[in-house]
Amino acid sequence: MVAATGVGAGDLVATTVAGSRYGYTLLWAAVVGCLIKVALAEATGRWHLATGRTIFDGWRTLGRWTTWYFGIYIVVWGFVYGATAMSASGLPLVSLFPEGPSLRVWGMLSGVAGLLCVWFNRYAVVEKIMMVFAGLMFVVVVSLAIRVGPDVAALGAGLWPTLPDGSVVYTLGLIGGVGGTITLAAYGYWVTAKGWTTPRWMPMMRLDNRVAYATTAIFVVAMLVVGAELLHSAEIAVASGDRGLLDLGEVLESRFGSTTADFFLIGFFAASFSSVIGVWHGVSLLFADFLVRTRPALAGRAAVAGEREGSLPFRAYLLWLTFPPMALLFLDQPIGLVIAYGVLGSFFMPFLALTLLYLLNSGQTPLSWRNGRLSNAALAASGVLFVILCVQQIRDLPW
Repeated sequence: MVAATGVGAGDLVATTVAGSRYGYTLLWAAVVGCLIKVALAEATGRWHLATGRTIFDGWRTLGRWTTWYFGIYIVVWGFVYGATAMSASGLPLVSLFPEGPSLRVWGMLSGVAGLLCVWFNRYAVVEKIMMVFAGLMFVVVVSLAIRVGPDVAALGAGLWPTLPDGSVVYTLGLIGGVGGTITLAAYGYWVTAKGWTTPRWMPMMRLDNRVAYATTAIFVVAMLVVGAELLHSAEIAVASGDRGLLDLGEVLESRFGSTTADFFLIGFFAASFSSVIGVWHGVSLLFADFLVRTRPALAGRAAVAGEREGSLPFRAYLLWLTFPPMALLFLDQPIGLVIAYGVLGSFFMPFLALTLLYLLNSGQTPLSWRNGRLSNAALAASGVLFVILCVQQIRDLPW
């Protein structure tokens, strides 16, 4: 769930563009980004298992400001992300079926499909559906990397930290952007939904988390190979938004034929739509917990009793993610949506990293499960990194 949700079209295009601009030079940055997300997801899962409480319950102990911050954020973020995810899912479908509906219609259909998938199923079924999309995404991306043929020596050299001229900001973005944002906070809820609810599941959770981000790292390396071998060597530029993947599809068609291009577009759709399903499920669980803790009278008996999936707030947020954002699709500004989503995402990651750093060193966490030196270093470094990225995102806005 966490790998398939965290790796979306934006991650694929970011790593492809990195490969097209710098070859294999920034491979190390993408790998470091995956390691940071391992630390963040592990910390989230450890909090849930060690304390038996949700991450939002932990945030509330830090003061009322966390409730206001998160409450406003999750509503605004859901509105923008809903449109971004639907647009990203619609793009490859428009290219696969050029005589079919418009991007706007495909996007809406993708959103409704995600809604129905999550509305009528529980975690066990949603997980299996996500496994199909993750497997498809994996096969497509890795097969494509093998097809273009990696330079093994250059690939190994790319693991050595190097900063080409003018690449500092881009490198920071690559480190911070790969592998999910708010869905990292949802990981603890998925752990609980899986039935892992006590510290005895800690080794399994850690193994699960490492496998997830090892898979993510393979995706990242494969897309860097594609960018480096297919685009960098031929000095071909692609757009920086999700449409960059359509540009890549055209390059693949001219070099390998339409079958390979269509195969890639199917993988593009799998990456995008898996993020739709994962966010529709995971972030709706987060919202349901938020409403239960802050407005139990509105949440309903089932949610208050612990049944988050299918509860009133869970389904209300599903509807919020799906239908109001459709209005943004009529603006026909998919790149603008990507920019807005990037800025909003940058506001959450420092909050998550720094609050986890505090909670997992506090008396609320049993002594045996508090942070060690490595966890503290990883969370502190990621918190500083995400603060820098947040400031940079704001500075880069087209004021």
